[in-house]
Amino acid sequence: MQIQEIINELEKFAPAALKEDFDNVGLLVGNASTEARGVLITLDITEKVVDEAIEKGCNLVVAHHPIMLSGLKKINGRNATERIVIKAIQHNIALYASHTNADSVQNGVSGRMCEKLGLENCKILAPKKASLLKLVTFVPLEQADKVRAALFEAGAGQIGNYDACSYNLTGEGTFRAGDNTNPFIGEIGEIHCEAEVRIETILPDFLKGKVVRALLKAHPYEEVAYDLYPLANEWHTTGIGMVGDLPNELDEATFLNRVKNTFKAKCVRYTTLLRKPVKRVAVCGGSGSFLLGKAIAEQADVFITGDFKYHQFADAEEQILIADIGHFESEQYTKEVFFELLTKKFSNFAIHLSNVNTNPVNYL
Repeated sequence: MQIQEIINELEKFAPAALKEDFDNVGLLVGNASTEARGVLITLDITEKVVDEAIEKGCNLVVAHHPIMLSGLKKINGRNATERIVIKAIQHNIALYASHTNADSVQNGVSGRMCEKLGLENCKILAPKKASLLKLVTFVPLEQADKVRAALFEAGAGQIGNYDACSYNLTGEGTFRAGDNTNPFIGEIGEIHCEAEVRIETILPDFLKGKVVRALLKAHPYEEVAYDLYPLANEWHTTGIGMVGDLPNELDEATFLNRVKNTFKAKCVRYTTLLRKPVKRVAVCGGSGSFLLGKAIAEQADVFITGDFKYHQFADAEEQILIADIGHFESEQYTKEVFFELLTKKFSNFAIHLSNVNTNPVNYL
């Protein structure tokens, strides 16, 4: 099995195209065509993690955080990133990162936080915008099923937990084949009328190329008429953060202690207690302070994330309880997400969870 096959599974789950613009995800070091000998899963790639991969005979490290967000101008071992890259190359170890793309899927980083807290009725807190397209095309009646199937296979027609979604309207199309054509139906130089199906379906914009190629391959016409329209709809199953409900209300102190224990946090920084029950909870793995307004708008009682700055705590304005559990603490269970995904697909392959504690923050 090549490393590319493992990457394919990771990117079926969290497509690289879902990353934020600043991010650097995917295969950062190594050759995807190399035969995979073992996978080591970690939150961060450190020198100790690479040493662990060498010890365990793994030649692929799958991490949540990329080791470099910008390009390296020199690789001479003067800092940790350069030393990691050098050692990985020397030992033929590939380094792969699934970062904000794993944050952006329902069952990703924040989804696992919800699961650990036992939240119900969960949904994306900040859905992606301007990321969907509508495809419209026109197909002869007898070929409509074949074309629809090809579009769905390429990734079109997914709305929430429903797939194979389309709208179909019958009508009549006209055309006249010119010289140097090879029409599927009709005669050269004569206007032809054909009963057709207008097929409408939805797709993520990053799948545009794949879906259009599938359309052109499956469609019987020599010249295929189709339109792509950008949609203003939010993509409700993709985005950052999650919000859900506790099965039963808890008082704030009890809930904060549950959060601390669940995420093995040495401490929880929180705002003024509001003296009201906790029912609705918003979460975001990593640095989620930018979603505070979204959490308030969703009427969450508590917002759990990491990396709130001093003055940002005041932005709660006694509308919500902020619980900052730390960056590492909020994302630590991401390793489980990757591990479960890969062991389910490759049940007889060597896949390991790293034993290295990569949290750079310590507490007294």
